[in-house]
Amino acid sequence: MALFNRKKKEEAKEATPVVANEAAVSSADLSRVLVRPRITEKATIASGMSVYVFDIAPRATKPQIAQAVERFYKVKPRKVTIVNTKPTTTRSMRTGRQGMTEGSRKAYVHLKKGETITIV
Repeated sequence: MALFNRKKKEEAKEATPVVANEAAVSSADLSRVLVRPRITEKATIASGMSVYVFDIAPRATKPQIAQAVERFYKVKPRKVTIVNTKPTTTRSMRTGRQGMTEGSRKAYVHLKKGETITIV
Protein backbone atom coordinates (compact mmCIF):
# COMPACT_ATOMS: atom_id res chain seq x y z
CA MET A 1 0.00 0.00 0.00
CA ALA A 2 1.91 2.95 -1.28
CA LEU A 3 -0.78 5.29 -0.04
CA PHE A 4 0.71 5.54 3.44
CA ASN A 5 4.34 5.75 2.33
CA ARG A 6 4.29 8.96 0.30
CA LYS A 7 6.60 11.08 2.44
CA LYS A 8 9.53 12.50 0.60
CA LYS A 9 13.02 12.00 1.94
CA GLU A 10 13.55 15.78 2.04
CA GLU A 11 10.64 16.28 4.44
CA ALA A 12 12.10 13.71 6.80
CA LYS A 13 15.45 15.54 6.81
CA GLU A 14 13.80 18.87 7.67
CA ALA A 15 12.61 17.62 11.04
CA THR A 16 14.02 19.50 13.99
CA PRO A 17 17.25 18.02 15.33
CA VAL A 18 17.17 16.40 18.75
CA VAL A 19 19.03 18.51 21.30
CA ALA A 20 20.92 16.77 24.07
CA ASN A 21 19.16 16.92 27.44
CA GLU A 22 22.16 18.56 29.13
CA ALA A 23 22.39 21.43 26.64
CA ALA A 24 18.67 22.20 26.84
CA VAL A 25 18.70 22.79 30.60
CA SER A 26 18.57 26.47 31.52
CA SER A 27 19.94 28.07 34.67
CA ALA A 28 16.39 28.52 36.03
CA ASP A 29 15.85 24.78 35.78
CA LEU A 30 19.16 24.02 37.50
CA SER A 31 18.20 26.20 40.46
CA ARG A 32 15.30 23.81 41.14
CA VAL A 33 17.37 20.61 40.86
CA LEU A 34 19.11 20.91 44.25
CA VAL A 35 16.40 21.51 46.85
CA ARG A 36 18.65 21.84 49.92
CA PRO A 37 21.80 20.35 51.38
CA ARG A 38 21.03 17.47 53.72
CA ILE A 39 22.66 18.18 57.07
CA THR A 40 22.62 15.05 59.22
CA GLU A 41 25.21 13.22 61.26
CA LYS A 42 25.80 10.73 58.45
CA ALA A 43 26.12 13.50 55.85
CA THR A 44 28.59 15.40 58.06
CA ILE A 45 30.79 12.32 58.40
CA ALA A 46 30.62 11.75 54.62
CA SER A 47 31.66 15.35 53.93
CA GLY A 48 35.01 14.53 55.53
CA MET A 49 35.54 12.06 52.68
CA SER A 50 34.56 14.64 49.98
CA VAL A 51 31.02 13.27 49.62
CA TYR A 52 28.16 15.77 49.97
CA VAL A 53 24.46 14.94 50.30
CA PHE A 54 21.63 17.02 48.80
CA ASP A 55 17.85 16.68 48.73
CA ILE A 56 16.90 16.82 45.06
CA ALA A 57 13.83 17.32 42.87
CA PRO A 58 11.78 14.20 42.11
CA ARG A 59 12.58 14.26 38.37
CA ALA A 60 16.25 15.32 38.60
CA THR A 61 18.80 13.28 36.66
CA LYS A 62 22.47 12.64 37.39
CA PRO A 63 23.75 14.96 34.61
CA GLN A 64 21.45 17.76 35.81
CA ILE A 65 22.70 17.34 39.39
CA ALA A 66 26.32 17.40 38.22
CA GLN A 67 25.67 20.58 36.21
CA ALA A 68 23.91 22.26 39.14
CA VAL A 69 26.75 21.48 41.56
CA GLU A 70 29.29 22.69 39.02
CA ARG A 71 27.40 25.92 38.40
CA PHE A 72 26.52 26.85 42.01
CA TYR A 73 29.52 25.49 43.95
CA LYS A 74 32.25 25.83 41.27
CA VAL A 75 33.51 22.25 41.65
CA LYS A 76 33.24 19.39 39.18
CA PRO A 77 31.73 16.20 40.67
CA ARG A 78 33.59 12.95 40.09
CA LYS A 79 30.45 10.82 40.58
CA VAL A 80 26.76 11.30 41.48
CA THR A 81 24.66 8.62 43.19
CA ILE A 82 20.89 8.93 43.68
CA VAL A 83 18.93 7.24 46.48
CA ASN A 84 15.12 7.07 46.68
CA THR A 85 13.67 7.10 50.21
CA LYS A 86 10.35 5.29 50.57
CA PRO A 87 7.39 6.81 52.44
CA THR A 88 6.78 5.22 55.82
CA THR A 89 3.76 4.93 58.08
CA THR A 90 3.83 6.75 61.41
CA ARG A 91 1.53 6.78 64.40
CA SER A 92 0.70 9.86 66.44
CA MET A 93 1.49 9.29 70.12
CA ARG A 94 -1.23 11.75 71.18
CA THR A 95 -4.18 10.68 69.03
CA GLY A 96 -3.14 7.17 67.95
CA ARG A 97 -3.95 7.92 64.31
CA GLN A 98 -1.74 6.68 61.54
CA GLY A 99 -0.18 8.89 58.92
CA MET A 100 2.41 8.75 56.18
CA THR A 101 5.75 10.52 55.84
CA GLU A 102 6.68 11.67 52.38
CA GLY A 103 9.21 9.80 50.35
CA SER A 104 12.14 11.80 49.02
CA ARG A 105 15.21 11.62 46.83
CA LYS A 106 18.74 12.45 47.81
CA ALA A 107 21.95 12.66 45.84
CA TYR A 108 25.43 11.76 47.02
CA VAL A 109 27.89 14.01 45.15
CA HIS A 110 31.45 12.63 45.16
CA LEU A 111 34.26 15.14 44.63
CA LYS A 112 37.97 14.71 44.02
CA LYS A 113 40.10 14.19 47.11
CA GLY A 114 40.81 17.53 48.80
CA GLU A 115 37.94 19.48 47.14
CA THR A 116 35.32 20.92 49.48
CA ILE A 117 31.96 22.69 49.30
CA THR A 118 31.05 25.40 51.79
CA ILE A 119 27.49 24.77 52.93
CA VAL A 120 25.93 27.55 54.98
